[in-house]
Amino acid sequence: MTFTSSKLIPEVLTIVPTIFGDDRGYFFESFNEDTFNRVTGLDFHPVQDNESQSSKGVVRGLHFQRPPYAQAKLVRVVAGAVYDVAVDIRLGSPTYGQWTGALLTAENHNQFFIPRGFAHGFIALEDNTIFQYKCDNKYNKESEGAILYSDTDVALPWAVFYDEYMKYTHNLVEEPKLIVSEKDMNNKPLKELLTPFVYGE
Repeated sequence: MTFTSSKLIPEVLTIVPTIFGDDRGYFFESFNEDTFNRVTGLDFHPVQDNESQSSKGVVRGLHFQRPPYAQAKLVRVVAGAVYDVAVDIRLGSPTYGQWTGALLTAENHNQFFIPRGFAHGFIALEDNTIFQYKCDNKYNKESEGAILYSDTDVALPWAVFYDEYMKYTHNLVEEPKLIVSEKDMNNKPLKELLTPFVYGE
């Protein structure tokens, strides 16, 4: 298992597992708390596992929870594919308002670690995409926070993610139809966010 920091935002990690395969199938260790914390120097202790299913073109995000229910997340795809993103919302951070991301598929088995202090979202690139994530704090409805998925200051190129994946899989490039919940369409942009997170804390 290898851990790679994002070039733009080092706190965000991509994890690539070591896969053992033969003509029967494959095996890999998807998570080991001791190994994760020893290699990364973090103190990540998941307490809740979540799973979602999405159709192609579904955009979910950009979500976070406010303290004391803030969450770090370790996410992966077990069917289909997503482009997953983390947006830095830590006041005073040198990368405040910037994003980094990773392609997660059922084939590559990669995982993406989003620390506390980041808004999280993804676009489903295939139908029947199943997305799983471990959280180090429990869900609390009153602590929900979000920023607008289409915020022009953050400038996430959802359609480009989709088109690039179509080319990568040698499918015909089609005009993406983004599917967004009414709730996510009504989120406020980053410039209107009173962020509860401070860089370095």
